[in-house]
Amino acid sequence: MLFSGPETESVRDSADASLGDAETPHDESEWIRRAQQGDVAAFEPLYRAHVGRVHALCLRMLSDRGAAEELTQDTFVRAWERIQTFRWEASFGTWVYRIAVNQVLSSRRAERRLFDKLRELAGRVVAPAATDPIPADLDLDLERALRQIPERPRLVFLLHDVEGYKHAEIAEIMGLTSGTTKTHLHNARKKLRGILER
Repeated sequence: MLFSGPETESVRDSADASLGDAETPHDESEWIRRAQQGDVAAFEPLYRAHVGRVHALCLRMLSDRGAAEELTQDTFVRAWERIQTFRWEASFGTWVYRIAVNQVLSSRRAERRLFDKLRELAGRVVAPAATDPIPADLDLDLERALRQIPERPRLVFLLHDVEGYKHAEIAEIMGLTSGTTKTHLHNARKKLRGILER
């Protein structure tokens, strides 16, 4: 498959080579247009620009590096297959995040055991401030606590407090209303504080 497994490095290398020979657009729109015309080389810089954040989201959601890598690659294969459906109504990053979220949720429905394994908390209590973003390098206690939060509130929490997305963007990614995402975030923070304060 186009962006999967061991081929990832060669894809990056070939993209670097192609960038040396091609005019670099000032923004992503030209890459998107070229990709929609079937230009694989134009999709590669889009992949490189967004793969890190997509992988970080998958890793935080799954807590399994191998599964996160697989779903990250699946996300971009799916994005390439569906590039014609990109309608410019949202940013490319938001569109790819929506695909990643769907991939994660589909995977979670198939493999519930990934979130049911670890229930215990470490001895230390680390309670985050309700309005402060959580650092990208989440504490182990917090990682374990996150596994005890229901899936959708956890995902909203990760997108908002970790990734820095606004509620309107999260609503677009998840196919929800902003009011629903705000409720999920409130519930996630409340449950998280309760777990960490035990």
